[in-house]
Amino acid sequence: MRKSQPLYTFFCVAAASVFSAQVSNTSMKLYPALYDNQQSHVAVTGAAEKVALSAKDQLEININSMSNDPVLRNATWGFALYDPKTKKVISSYNQDQPLIPASLTKILTTESALNYLGPEFRWNTQLEYAGEIDENGTLNGNLYLIGSGDPSLGTGKAGAYRYSEIASEYRYQLDKLGIKKINGNIVTQTAVFKNNKISSLPANVVWMEHGTYYLPVGSTANINPANEKLIAKKSNPFQESKNYYYVSPYIKQLVYADKYEPVSLTTKLADAPVSLANILRADLLKNGLPITGKVEVRMVEQQPEPRKIVYTYKSPTLGEIIFDTNQRSDNALAEAIVRTVGFQRLGDQTLESGRVAVTEHLQASGFDTVGLNYFDGSGLSRSNTVTPIAHVKYLSALQNEKYFKTFFDSLPVAGQSGTLKKSFLGTGYGQIYAKTGTLSRVKALAGYVKTYSGRLLPFSVIVNNYSGSVDQVKQRMEKILAPALEL
Repeated sequence: MRKSQPLYTFFCVAAASVFSAQVSNTSMKLYPALYDNQQSHVAVTGAAEKVALSAKDQLEININSMSNDPVLRNATWGFALYDPKTKKVISSYNQDQPLIPASLTKILTTESALNYLGPEFRWNTQLEYAGEIDENGTLNGNLYLIGSGDPSLGTGKAGAYRYSEIASEYRYQLDKLGIKKINGNIVTQTAVFKNNKISSLPANVVWMEHGTYYLPVGSTANINPANEKLIAKKSNPFQESKNYYYVSPYIKQLVYADKYEPVSLTTKLADAPVSLANILRADLLKNGLPITGKVEVRMVEQQPEPRKIVYTYKSPTLGEIIFDTNQRSDNALAEAIVRTVGFQRLGDQTLESGRVAVTEHLQASGFDTVGLNYFDGSGLSRSNTVTPIAHVKYLSALQNEKYFKTFFDSLPVAGQSGTLKKSFLGTGYGQIYAKTGTLSRVKALAGYVKTYSGRLLPFSVIVNNYSGSVDQVKQRMEKILAPALEL
């Protein structure tokens, strides 16, 4: 026994030394410099250390970590989060950097329209008649279809009626007037277009972006709508390198244009009033109301013959159309909206008038126009630029507008609706209300974070020229915004 005692003592001392060293090393790992002043008997874990950080600190850490992130390392990007109550920036990165916003441009377009026109504005498509109705119920005169540039006409968008439904209502109203036969034509006129010009393209338009293509807005008179259906059946159109492509709002398929010569596009786009007129004529004949004439397209007449109104088809409200525009990021609706704003403000339904009207509104509302280039209504042009700081101050000021609820409700909700339905399925679910923007190597998100405490904080994050996939950028955006929920 005596011989084993020294050996036993040796092992005890050694074990104690090892244990002491482990405790010492553990203490060094669990108590970084930040916690040196805390009592040594308090065990601080990695999770507790994270909890000890404020939401703002965690926000800054997440932003700083992006500088070495392989997806964003070579990107140009900016971020801003704003407090409307204090009117101060909570956190930012490159907040003054002009960046390509893609479809965030629709925020400026739709809000400007609400400001100029109001949420209850509607486009009218009016059926009128000229001439007299004799005792036998024969109208000796023309029917007139007068359009106003309704971007939803016949499409079903935002609850709009299809052509067949509008034609049926027109026929019903003609029957109520006692009209049993029409000796005349159906004449189409688009009241807001001064000329039936082929629409010009914005510069630097992105042609092929995730199935969304630039859609020219305007009248292409004397185009047979059947042409569009024929060319849409063309197999594998991407092999035709000399043609240009867009998605038709009428048949919802890929359609090509014949040629593009620097500033103009010759399209096969069906003319909306003409399509309605042809369907109306067919509906009348099918239902026993004969019409002797044909569909005729006229320019707006200087001295129109006297006419009486039969019925006015009204589009969905602007608020409803803007909801559809922002939820689905509808380029065709956005381009039509900006032109309508131009017409209402300056009397000319062109992209140029729309640009002027929107820019004037932004300037009048105090928008920081340094770094702003508003080039089209949809955001498909890479000539559009905006800064994150201008975005958040603008979004903050909108909360005081009487139409704010209409605008806010139009924004997709994280994990629940629109273009955000598949995003923020974990942290941020139902707490982010924002417009998305996507082009090749451009990903953007701007809107509002609704914090757990009930604050509504405007934010904008725009990433240009990133590496990796769109999903990887979306993950980084979600990471940046996560701590904001705790503010």
